[in-house]
Amino acid sequence: MAEDKFIYAVARVRTKELSLFNAQTVEQLMACKSYEECLKFLAERGWDTGAEGGAAGMLASEREKTLDFISDIAGKQPDFNVLLYKNDFHNLKAAIKQVCTQAETPGIFFSHGTVSTDTILKAVKEHDFSMLPKQMRTAGQEAYETLLHTHDGQLCDVILDRAALDAIYSAGKKSGNEVIKQYAELTVAESNIRIAVRSAMTGKKRDFLERALAPCDTLDVKQLAVAATSGIDEICAYLAATPYDRAVPALKKSLAAFECWCDNALIERIRPQKYNPFTVAPIAAYLLARENEINMVRIILSGKLNNLSDTSVRERLRETYV
Repeated sequence: MAEDKFIYAVARVRTKELSLFNAQTVEQLMACKSYEECLKFLAERGWDTGAEGGAAGMLASEREKTLDFISDIAGKQPDFNVLLYKNDFHNLKAAIKQVCTQAETPGIFFSHGTVSTDTILKAVKEHDFSMLPKQMRTAGQEAYETLLHTHDGQLCDVILDRAALDAIYSAGKKSGNEVIKQYAELTVAESNIRIAVRSAMTGKKRDFLERALAPCDTLDVKQLAVAATSGIDEICAYLAATPYDRAVPALKKSLAAFECWCDNALIERIRPQKYNPFTVAPIAAYLLARENEINMVRIILSGKLNNLSDTSVRERLRETYV
């Protein structure tokens, strides 16, 4: 993408940023008395509240619109692939389970991956994983064979989730874009910590952890695995000596609070990119900011539907980009 095209694309992003929710808008949504009132508020701001499938359909529609917009202004920028790998591996996981169980489920595939769902499904059906990109082949074959012969859905998920993290991290390291690098590092580190915490809660063994955890620069996954076999307190003690020391109070509170901390940390890191109009960074930052906004709306709507207290909902809300 030439510099003049960056300027044009970033200018279009600037117009979209004007409609992003700021802290005041989030407070207005929180102040709505009911789920229905929230939907009315969102409809007034252009959200697709009439989408099929209720709230889930609306959120999916908003993600689709955002990705359509990014595709339109940025084209096939390699740096954006790292932001789409989760969709690719989700689709691979869905295809493997569909083929192995012979049960077709409508709407299980995500759009806007780097590989078409038709290609992924064909590769699984024909047991020819060479059709897929290099980072998906070995894991796809192993996950398929595992589910087919052992019927262990969790192990299938672990294999593909680890491969997704490795692919994200590798692409981030190769990227010349700081936003992409930060996204990859924080995504992998957060996932590792989440896996460690859940493993500690469920008594997973070290061999499981070593298979599930993905190497990254800011964590020693071997030390994290050892800590996880000893419990949450040991995980916190290890993290206190890492760049994630400020996340420890949140982690001691709850896993949801920790995930909120990670999302806020990413928003803080990408916010300065708004003022860098000559690279792809503001476009990537907008995509991440929009995803953050959609997640906040999901949290608020879920709170309204389940009659959660405002205090409980606020604990899960993220910082806004604008």
